[in-house]
Amino acid sequence: MIIDLLKESDALLEGHFLLSSGKHSDRYVQCAKLLQYPDKAEKAVSFIVDKIKDLDIDIVVGPAMGGIIVAYELGRQLGKPAIFTEREGGEMTLKRGFHIEKGQRVIISEDVVTTGKSAYEAIKVVEEYGGVVVGIACIANRSKGDIKYPVYGGTELEIKTYNEEECPLCKEGLTIAKPGSRKI
Repeated sequence: MIIDLLKESDALLEGHFLLSSGKHSDRYVQCAKLLQYPDKAEKAVSFIVDKIKDLDIDIVVGPAMGGIIVAYELGRQLGKPAIFTEREGGEMTLKRGFHIEKGQRVIISEDVVTTGKSAYEAIKVVEEYGGVVVGIACIANRSKGDIKYPVYGGTELEIKTYNEEECPLCKEGLTIAKPGSRKI
């Protein structure tokens, strides 16, 4: 199970965290800790592959940073090309000679999906090229069904989030950490 892989690699953190969405949480999934081990990455992504292997997919697109390794491994296991979007001037874009053909069927890959913010940024790029997004594949799905595309999570996680003004961890005076890569 992915949850075991997350725990084995110390990727499931507990404390007081500021999420990219601006919300606070008592747990944080740092998939980079799991993805540093190729054997664990292969196993974790295999759970996703089992869910999407029958989808008609032409290419995998992962938003930088969290989706890059997942895109690579997903593409490797599916036998599909894998590319990534990255920010330039605060906007997601395709660089490095990457291209999406009009009509190509795309699966967006992520490490963790909570609000889908990075995935939506990548989807915008895909659609600007004329690609067709068939869903979002991720190691851990925390979205609670709030995403307008199908989400194929290797595991579903229920982690409480709070608005800053309602956060019990803030009220306890616990120091907050921001382990993610995106500026808020």
